[in-house]
Amino acid sequence: MDIPHPITDLELLFRGALAGLAISAPVGPVNVLCISRTLTKGRAAGVISGLGAATADTVYGAIAGFSISFVIEFLMREEFWIRLCGGALLIAIGIFYYFKKPQSLGDESRGSAHPDFISAFLLNLTNPTTVLSFLAVLAALGMGHHRARWLTVLLIAGIFAGAMLWWIVLTAATSRFRDRFDDKAMLWMNRIAGFAIGGFGIVTIALSRWHVN
Repeated sequence: MDIPHPITDLELLFRGALAGLAISAPVGPVNVLCISRTLTKGRAAGVISGLGAATADTVYGAIAGFSISFVIEFLMREEFWIRLCGGALLIAIGIFYYFKKPQSLGDESRGSAHPDFISAFLLNLTNPTTVLSFLAVLAALGMGHHRARWLTVLLIAGIFAGAMLWWIVLTAATSRFRDRFDDKAMLWMNRIAGFAIGGFGIVTIALSRWHVN
């Protein structure tokens, strides 16, 4: 009978990065938000928004990695209210973006980075299914068993690295097209982003009602 070889530190880090990529890459409201901010405010704003999203993913990755059962049970038990609040937040942000006057592309002034980080962080944090997705992804990568705490920390570091890799690549790719947009195009970009983010919010609330039923 073949004896499975122990996973090396580097392999554990790599698998964690794959998990971070797998969770971050699917199209969602934070992806739309990140693209919109990169186009309107520049690459730094997009990366900061990605950092907020990656931090939320890392929090949920830590919960899944350490198998913190009481937190997972709480998230599953209160999924309706978390989805409801998250959906309402998405709709509010969508309305704000739809009616927001776009910043002129010629204006190089920069505001505080805190709102960019916090809003992206909260958007990801109000999606309780993320931790369940991490549990599924970690199991698919053969990481579902218990391990030493320091190895789990290494896994979580990989999750953060993989998530940030996605956001950096996304903002870099988006910023390459920034000079093709004028102020009128940015107005329509805000409306499209607002419509998309608000649409995600409506779907999130609808799913919360379906979950209860």
